[in-house]
Amino acid sequence: MRKYELLYIIRPSVDEEAKKALIERFNNVITENGGTVEKTTDMGKRRLAYEINKMREGHYVLLNITAEPKAIQETERLMKISDDVVRQMTTKDER
Repeated sequence: MRKYELLYIIRPSVDEEAKKALIERFNNVITENGGTVEKTTDMGKRRLAYEINKMREGHYVLLNITAEPKAIQETERLMKISDDVVRQMTTKDER
């Protein structure tokens, strides 16, 4: 199993309950595919570096994960089809 960092940005118009449900959903996808979420960091609403789809802000969430690549691929696939996720980026943690 490998260590990953997964950062994703949620639309700022999503309410608090829907945001928590979305974070929980992605955490469950990872655990259902044999991975573990070591840490979930809710970084809050921040200004984007550049405008994306006429949005200037987004809600940032950072996950520290230990998983197989198939769990990461499934999570990324679900994030790409979700209308609430603006951007996502996964990096391998070499530490």
